[in-house]
Amino acid sequence: MTAAELTRPPRLRPGARIAVVAPSGPVVEGRLQAGLDILRGWDLDPVVTPQVTDKQGELGYLAGEDETRARDFQRAWCDPSVDAVMCARGGYGAQRMVDLLDWNALRAAGPKVLIGYSDVTALHEAFAVRLGLATLYGPMAATLAFLKNAATQESLRTTLFEPEAAMTLGLPGARALIPGRARGVTVGGCASLLAADLATPHARPSAAGGLLLLEDTGEEDYRLDRILTQLLRAGWLEGVTGVALGSWLECGPYEERMRPVLRERLGRLGVPVVEDLGFGHCDAALTMPLGVPAVLDADGGTITLEAPALA
Repeated sequence: MTAAELTRPPRLRPGARIAVVAPSGPVVEGRLQAGLDILRGWDLDPVVTPQVTDKQGELGYLAGEDETRARDFQRAWCDPSVDAVMCARGGYGAQRMVDLLDWNALRAAGPKVLIGYSDVTALHEAFAVRLGLATLYGPMAATLAFLKNAATQESLRTTLFEPEAAMTLGLPGARALIPGRARGVTVGGCASLLAADLATPHARPSAAGGLLLLEDTGEEDYRLDRILTQLLRAGWLEGVTGVALGSWLECGPYEERMRPVLRERLGRLGVPVVEDLGFGHCDAALTMPLGVPAVLDADGGTITLEAPALA
């Protein structure tokens, strides 16, 4: 499978039920409750899975056992009263539970909205490959950016309820790293997760035809070089039509150390690259649909969707 247009799930309506799950790291209870209050303020009906604030005993970086996280995720998705599933936070752990999901059951539950970023990249890729479903690379319920940043909240709210009003994506600081325009289907997420996903049952063999979205956090320049080199050596980036770069929080300093790596590694693709588009691990984080045809304008600092993120 390459980067092809995917089935878009239905938009949300007032009163829709949204399940909040923890497929990765443990959740701070106070932050979770604040996030649920925001969702209620949008006239949504948020529900939480039983283990959402659990911790795995010896491995405190996990929100409970792999089997428990997978079971709760699947129950939430397969609940006919649930219209969307939003991850509470990232961290680490989605890769450990994704193989435990029953993909036939998830498919039978019908298209729904999946929201998350960072570690949730593993689920975005799996949903694309196994279900052919477009998803939202967007904020999570118990993260500070969602709790404190009005632009982050409004981008997600608009995408969920009025996706026609969120067709052109990009923040004012976006600029061309490599100029030009390109058309493709949005694909990508957290760079380190994409590299770690290679050769697994839920990873596409190539991102050909894709407008690649890339961001990450906490990486040094040489580690980012290693990540991009792995994607290049694996042939995963062959045929990518353009690249949009999001946040590189705590990766840096960006101008002196990260930007040269991105220019040198991605420059060999011969495609337009826009930087600072504004998604991922940043305060003002746009919600980016994955699996939707779009046009990248590196000089204008935008990605313009050719179809609304949700049907």
